[in-house]
Formats: sequence, C-alpha cells, structure tokens
Amino acid sequence: MLTLNDIVLRLGGRPVLDGASLSLSAGQKIGLVGRNGAGKSTLLRVVAGDIGADGGTVQLAARARLGRVAQQAPSGEATLTDIVLAADAERLALLAEAESCADGLRLAEIHERLAAIGAAGAPARAAAILDGLGFDATAQARSVSAFSGGWRMRVALAAALFAEPDLLLLDEPTNHLDLEASLWLEGWLKGFRGGLLLVSHDRDLLNRAVTHIAHLDKGAITLYPGGYDNFVRVRAERAAQQQKAAERQVAERARLMAFVDRFRAKATKARQAQSRLKAIERMPPIDPVAADASTRFDLPPPAELAPPIITTDRAAAGYDGRTVLRGLDLRIDLEDRIALLGPNGNGKSTLARLLAGTLPPLAGEVRRSPRLTVGYFAQDQHEQLDLAATPLLHMSRALPKATETQCRSHLARFGLDADRAETRVGDLSGGEKARLVFALITREAPQLLILDEPTNHLDIDAREALVRALADWPGAVVLVSHDPALVELIADRLWLVEGGTVQPFEGDMEDYRSRIAAARREDGPRRTEPRERAEEGRASRQEERRNRAELRAATAPLRRRLKAVEDRMTRLAAEAATVEKSLADPALYANGGRAAEVTRLTARRAQLARETEAAEEEWLALSAEIEAAEQAA
Repeated sequence: MLTLNDIVLRLGGRPVLDGASLSLSAGQKIGLVGRNGAGKSTLLRVVAGDIGADGGTVQLAARARLGRVAQQAPSGEATLTDIVLAADAERLALLAEAESCADGLRLAEIHERLAAIGAAGAPARAAAILDGLGFDATAQARSVSAFSGGWRMRVALAAALFAEPDLLLLDEPTNHLDLEASLWLEGWLKGFRGGLLLVSHDRDLLNRAVTHIAHLDKGAITLYPGGYDNFVRVRAERAAQQQKAAERQVAERARLMAFVDRFRAKATKARQAQSRLKAIERMPPIDPVAADASTRFDLPPPAELAPPIITTDRAAAGYDGRTVLRGLDLRIDLEDRIALLGPNGNGKSTLARLLAGTLPPLAGEVRRSPRLTVGYFAQDQHEQLDLAATPLLHMSRALPKATETQCRSHLARFGLDADRAETRVGDLSGGEKARLVFALITREAPQLLILDEPTNHLDIDAREALVRALADWPGAVVLVSHDPALVELIADRLWLVEGGTVQPFEGDMEDYRSRIAAARREDGPRRTEPRERAEEGRASRQEERRNRAELRAATAPLRRRLKAVEDRMTRLAAEAATVEKSLADPALYANGGRAAEVTRLTARRAQLARETEAAEEEWLALSAEIEAAEQAA
C-alpha cells in the first residue's frame, strides 16, 4: 500500500532523513518510534505530501485513501456530528447528487452505492466515535466553537477515524485525550482494518495496537515485528551481537597485525605477512555499538517533614462560585504515590490546583505542613515560557540569589547541558521545554510533586528516565496521566475523581479498564472472568501495591544515604581532577618550582584517593543492603 524508497530530506542544512525506506502492506499497523527530533513527524508529512523529499520516492497504492488528523482544529458553528459526518466526502457528494438527480438509472446507482458504504448507519457510527472520545449526546449537538482547542482536536481525530481510510496517519493521537478516551482509541485501532502509521510515545498503545515497530534512528528506518516491548528486546539482542562481533574483529585484527609486525622483514615469512595484510584489508568494518546519550532526570532530595503533609476537611473546590468537587476528606503523606482517575471534565485538574495551592477552597479547610514546598507541573505550563529567553535566564529569574554556576548545575540535572542552557526556548523541542519546566518546579527541592500530564512531549526514553527518577525520589507524587503504563509504574494508590467527589479506587489499571468497558456496554456482565477469581486477583494486586509502598518506605533512609554518598563521590572526583590538572601544569615547576605547593597537592591527591576508596566501599555496602531488602520482600 505504501512504499518509501531511500528518502532523503534536509532541513536547514541538517540531514533529517537519510536513506529511510519502509514498506507498509494493506492492513498492516506500524508504530514509528525514535528519539525527540529524530524526524518522525517530518516523515509523516513527507508521506502526506506536505513537504517534498530531497531524494527517494514515496509510492502510495492507486486509489488508496489517505487519512490524517487535520493540522488545524475545526471551528465555526457546525455541530460536532456534522463535522464528523463531513469527513466522508463520498457520502456527502452522493447525498447531494441524489437530491437533484432526475435520471432514474443514475439515482438507483447512487442509492446502491450509499447502501454499499453504509450511509444509513453513518450518523450512529459518528455518534459512537464521538462518544468514545468523550462527547456525550448533548455535546455532539453543540457547535464546535463552544469547545476549547484540546477538545476541538478530539473532534478532528473523530473525523479522521470516521472516514476509515485505507491508510491512517496518526501523530501522537493521545496527547489531547484523557485516560478513558485513550483506552477507547486503543480498542478502536486494534479493530481497524486499514493500514496504520502511528507516531506515539504511549508504550501501552504501541504494545497493543500495532503489528510492527519502525525505529527511526540517524535518518534510517529499521523494522521490527511485534509491539514495543519486543522491539526493545530484539534491538538489545542485536546490539549485543554487534558489539561481540566488533570485539572479535578487533582481536582478530590485532592477532594478524602482530604476525605482520613480527615477520614482515623476514624473507621466509614475507609472503605470509603480505597475505595477512590483505586479509585485514578485506575485513568488512563492524562498528562498535555507540550508546545513545541517556536522558537525565535528577530530582533534588527534599527535606523531611512529619506526616501528613496535606489534609483536607470537607473541602470544596471550583471556579467563580461554581462547585466542581465537594466533601473532600483526603490525606497525603510524604511517600505517597497517588494517581487521579476519571474522565476529563470531572475535576482532576481542579483537585491538582487545590492541592498545589493555586486554587483556594470554596468551603471546608485545606491544611498544609508549614514547611511544605510543592512543585506543580500544569498541562499548559510549557506554553507560558518566555520563548525569547534561554533556560539559563528562566532559571536566573526563578532563583535570583543563585549564581550562574548553581543555575547551570540545576538545569544539568534534567539534561539541559551548556549548549541547551543558552538556546532560545522557542528553538527547543517539546521534550526539552518539558524538562525546563521540571527544572523550574523543582528548583526549591519540593516535598510534593503534582504532575498533570507531564509526559505529553517526552519520548519513551525520557519517560522511562522520569519513572526511574521518581522511583528513587523520597517525596510524594500526585499524578494525572492518560498513559496507563505510567500510572502503573508510578502510583501505589488510585483516587477516582467522579460525580463531584474523590474516592479511593480499590483496584488496579486492569480493573479500571474493565470498569470503562463495562460502562460502555449496554448489556452483559461487568467482567469476563469468574467473580471469585477477579476478587482474588484484585486482593493480590492491592497487597502487591501495599508491599511496594512499604518497601520504598523501609529503604528510603538507605536510598537517601546512597544518594549522599554518590554526591560525595562526585565532589571528590571533581576535586581530584582539579588537583591532577594543577600537578600537570608546567608553571608549577617553572624556575625551580614551588616545592611546598607540590607537596601539598601530592598529599591532597593521596587523601582524596583514600576518601574515594572509602566512599566506594560505603556505596557498595549500601547498595547490597538495598538489594537484600528488595530480595527479602
């Protein structure tokens, strides 16, 4: 259906695509992955014909219909239903022609074609898609101009799905969706019969909805069968094999070269030496595996606080006197990991603002620990950045008493190195802007992080780096996310925000999936498994989450000591490098040298070596204690 042959594209003189080739058959579903800036969205634009390639060819099957989400959100006074129905251009054209057609034979052909494409059921199908994406019957009849930009993009997605093209192009379709709509979209894509080229950082979606993974790296594409987890496994195996082959080749070259060097001058061995030189020349080069630079998230450790850090007593929250949430009796302790569940519009972001202190309660009381500091990542926070300023300037404004070195050091915790620190924010990628927001909200080492869709602009590697950082961080987290994998990895407790209040959800994400599926079904049991087994599974999962939370609490002091030792080792290494540089400076020894300074530096070098050795031993001992505690659990 789609064939890309050696696509080459340069933007601003920088090669983005360099010999990218891919073949997609009818009905095949491919997830396109790669780091931020690798060119995934650019490749979709090449396929769609928005931009022309500098080299290579794009071949789409004759009469194949290409579908994609409109780049501009729909606007105007048309209803949501009318906008979605308008996506089927053939149906609209046939209906319009039928109204004015006087030729009986042609009219019969029109009605035959309308029946073939299921025109009569189109309104019901449009309603089902809009409902799945979060629009109830009342909303579907409203004008699109009554909705915000994010909701309008959902309408654009609904129109693309309704058209059911032969090849569907989707670029981060879950970014404007809540968890419920994301799960619905996952099911829809699994049942879609056309071809799919999907760019997504949602690991669950890439595991459940695609048949292949296409990895875009350094301008080229490598295709892997299966979902994302299989791609990670196979790629790691291939990399290991390549590294071993490269190491074997280096050893073989060294062995042959040693023979040449030894016997080249001997007449009796000259021919054999020459033969080995030719063998070396014939060896195809095998490059060692170059490790990708890992994305860094290093959350500053917070000061300890006595529990609880936040409590609410019959609190209510809302806007302009309109109550959204009421009767809130909640408690958050320092090491809680809480995810908020519930459809958009039910108050998850309202609760996040109330807990963050940016929204005062309408009633009741919210009590906070006097020394509590909160880091709040809002959905639209990256849009409020000064695009003309640099990350370094942003940090200097946020920390006016900090030195430039301190500002740079904090930015580096989130992968914003010296070059990125001095790059205009407007020129940063979405992921880099998100990391800048993380740097800003953690500048005062908060005890509580409230994260409202923090990963919308992070690639999968950055998401996993964030998960690792949160796993080792001893503070509290309140998370709102449409990514079920992220919720499962981070949260120990689930709160359901629904019906104007907040209640604990006694289950896990699989239970929540079942709950959503059951709510969408008019008939049938809520579960497909026996009730006894479901209850047993829920209890065991709850116990597992409790054990995980208890383990993290039990090992938190050890992890804090481990982090302190790591920081000490970093400082010792930096000072040792400075001492070595000083000792290597010829000026120290010029004109007879400064014997006292040399003696002092030499003694300090020896002392640093002893301190480093002691720190390494302490680090190993602490690591062993943590590992033993985890294995015992």
